[in-house]
Amino acid sequence: MIGPSGAVRVMLATRPVDFRKGMDGLAALVRDAMGADPFSGTVYVFRARRADRIKLVYFDGTGVCLFSKRL
Repeated sequence: MIGPSGAVRVMLATRPVDFRKGMDGLAALVRDAMGADPFSGTVYVFRARRADRIKLVYFDGTGVCLFSKRL
């Protein structure tokens, strides 16, 4: 399994987001709404309105990764 190494910051969005957004839309949301750099190596976690799905956006050094999970 390939994953983040060392100490990784995890930022959790407190409000639900539109789950039709892909990695570019969520990275733009991180940049515009949170005022953070989506390419810093921090893992950003977003949840759906019903809180039954989550998406994680992570820059691994070579590109942006989008992980999706149905809970």
